[in-house]
Amino acid sequence: MVYLAIGFPPAAKSCAYRMRETANQFAAAGWDVTAVTIADEAWEREYGLDHTLSQGLDSHVRVVKLPLFRDDLETDIRSFTEQRALAHLDYLANLRKQNLKVFPEPVFGGWRPALEKALLQIHRERHVDLLVTTCAPYVNLAATWKLWETHRVPYVVDFRDGWSVDVINNGEAFPKESVSGQWEIKLLTDAVAIWNVNEPISRWYRERYPELAHKMRIVRNGYDAASIPAQVRPAPPDRPLTFGYLGALNLPVPLLKAVLEGWRTARAEDPALADARFEVRGHIGAAWARGDNAHAELLKAAAADGVLVGGSVPKAEVVDLYSRWDAVVLMVTGGRYMTSGKVYEYMATGLPVVSAHEADHDASTVLSTYPLWTGAVGLDPAELAGAFRRAAAMARTADEAEREKARAEARQYAREEQLIPAVREVTELVLGAGGPTGTPQVSPAGARVLAREGRS
Repeated sequence: MVYLAIGFPPAAKSCAYRMRETANQFAAAGWDVTAVTIADEAWEREYGLDHTLSQGLDSHVRVVKLPLFRDDLETDIRSFTEQRALAHLDYLANLRKQNLKVFPEPVFGGWRPALEKALLQIHRERHVDLLVTTCAPYVNLAATWKLWETHRVPYVVDFRDGWSVDVINNGEAFPKESVSGQWEIKLLTDAVAIWNVNEPISRWYRERYPELAHKMRIVRNGYDAASIPAQVRPAPPDRPLTFGYLGALNLPVPLLKAVLEGWRTARAEDPALADARFEVRGHIGAAWARGDNAHAELLKAAAADGVLVGGSVPKAEVVDLYSRWDAVVLMVTGGRYMTSGKVYEYMATGLPVVSAHEADHDASTVLSTYPLWTGAVGLDPAELAGAFRRAAAMARTADEAEREKARAEARQYAREEQLIPAVREVTELVLGAGGPTGTPQVSPAGARVLAREGRS
């Protein structure tokens, strides 16, 4: 099985968690797994590397790293042409136009030939029985189609956030008749299965392509149990509260500004928050803007309000971070089509959760039964201040029984619980599905699975 997963560990990206567990579960099901990603140096240009992510990867998973880089993230001006140095924005605009000629994705479209070549080479070296491709980037679909077109290798499309649905603006990203639309329907028609991260996105695709509805599956991001403290107790009354945010700060600036204003108000008005701290951890910007952007300036100005900025956190150290926080702040963009993988991890901690997102948001649906949630109040600073105050009260008063109830609500979202059924289904589909003639066939990898399970 080949797993086309740009963003695979050790890339310091949130998608790497899902990718690692997907590879692990396919390996556990008996597949010989080869994960295809890009060079470590490419991730150093963006968010960086987290080698602790690789420590949890099944040792039998082979990782192929292609020498592909985002030229738009290059910061070494010694490598710039004269035209790029003198007219950088014009250079980037032209680069995007050239990429679109190769595949309808302005940043990654130019990777198409290299990805296609790599998959064909892997297939020549070791016969591929299944391809799972995860997006973004969507140019992965071109390589997926190439392997299907030339060798009829069955494939799964893990869309995650979807392609034709705009999860930020709650609408259609492109029409069916567009070039992207033609690529999408072509790829989905022949897919073995189509995975999405939540019900709203899956419903979008079921309604957009009703003839393919039977292939749609919800495979949520979930959380990693190793990142969750074994026990969470009420905050001691003799020390200040600490609120926390963990994640990349690639949010709209007005959203962060509203949260900081709400925090400042709550801290000024509620004695329980007078000495409280708000710790912000994660990447603040990517590539050349890392740590030096509007978000960083807002956070720096909020230092007097007890806002602390601590940088990114290796995955292996996340459990220690949650162990010393008293409440968490869920800052996320988008609306009804967006969930955010962080919501599951936050729930699993058993800590009070402050929602800082639009009220009409899929995270609200997931949190609706979580007993330590402050509710979705939108992005009005005054309403957010109230949410901070409610979370402070919960942090002091919620006993261990209430917290255990909260954690129990999240257990259904453990990452392996989401992926094991999906991997099992795909394995069964490939083992039982015939080729173009409809004759049932068992691949070499499938034979190993059958032997392991004592079947024939």
